[in-house]
Amino acid sequence: MHTASLRQLFLQHVAQTSSAPMALEVLRAEGIYLYLADGRRFIDLVSGVSVSAVGHCHPKVVEAVKRQAEQYMHLMVYGEYVQSPQVMLAQRLAELLPQNLSSVYFVNSGSEANEGAMKLAKRYSGRTEMVAFKKAYHGSTQGVLSLMGDEHYKRNFRPLLPDVRMLEFNNVEQLQQITSCTACVLVEPIQAEAGVALPQHDFLKRLRKRCTGVGALLIFDEVQTGVGRTGSMFAFEQFGVVPDVLTLAKAFGGGMPLGAFISSKEIMSSLTHNPALGHITTFGGHPVSCAAALAALDVIESERLLAQVHAKSERFKASMLLNPKVKEVRGRGLLLAVELLDTDLLQRFFKRTLEKGLALDWFLHCNTAFRIAPPLTITEQEVDEACRLLHKCLDS
Repeated sequence: MHTASLRQLFLQHVAQTSSAPMALEVLRAEGIYLYLADGRRFIDLVSGVSVSAVGHCHPKVVEAVKRQAEQYMHLMVYGEYVQSPQVMLAQRLAELLPQNLSSVYFVNSGSEANEGAMKLAKRYSGRTEMVAFKKAYHGSTQGVLSLMGDEHYKRNFRPLLPDVRMLEFNNVEQLQQITSCTACVLVEPIQAEAGVALPQHDFLKRLRKRCTGVGALLIFDEVQTGVGRTGSMFAFEQFGVVPDVLTLAKAFGGGMPLGAFISSKEIMSSLTHNPALGHITTFGGHPVSCAAALAALDVIESERLLAQVHAKSERFKASMLLNPKVKEVRGRGLLLAVELLDTDLLQRFFKRTLEKGLALDWFLHCNTAFRIAPPLTITEQEVDEACRLLHKCLDS
């Protein structure tokens, strides 16, 4: 089909999330590159928002998808049949995680993972209050939207869930507002959409202590930070804090739709009774997605990607800080925020990136920075190539 016609059909029939989508028509993708219908090649520095951790169309992931699709795809609603990809992936996660995170409930996305974790906390604790943090992002369904850290995205969808308390990230004094009425605290160990805000002053350790003290479940949302993005398999490993519940998605599926909320067998079993089927899903843990996830974990391990993340991160930081229009570069691993001098500069910069062949993204709660979150497979030479184009966009 002619590109113009396809773009017209896209705008006419595919529901839009904004009035000005980028509308890049991608014919194929490989590694860190997107190949467009008009012949251009784009460097992907956003990875579908931290999804394509092992690059686009990694041969081992593609082969795993093909092989599983030839054996079986969907068989039955979640939790009734023994499906090898699900079981093997759950076991693999249990081997990677602390002992109290050994029971996995598979879903399809990050929003669903956080929704499931919220239900789990209310069911297990018998409490109703939930605590989250300003500038947080946990998804767009109505439940997790209630815990969104910016009123701009919530006000036109109210009423939302009651009994939600919003605190300030890194404000240790406000942790006293977590009480024996609190079912759970949902927090990103690194706030991605806030412009990659890192925890300070042992904030996560103090949060863990407070939750333990009042009997509230601590839920870490690692939808963006998980599966190697920050240089360790899970970001919480870098802060010496273990949550009661962990949520994953995005990179977890190796490019396929997959999410999970993970807890102990004791906590997770509360969804099995009073009522039975306390949480259900049709497609959660789809066998093809689980096969892709297993292959992606194999790639991260066999190609020693985690060991390379820090050096690549420092290469990006050092290059970007040479530009006088860059105020700061913050982040952990290959989840970086490049802070520019002002919002107008950022808007002009984004227009130039489309001209120069760079796929980039902004942050929901930070309008002065752009995101660098390429596939973990990016080489040092490709980092240098991307930085040259970034400087051209900043300087032109």
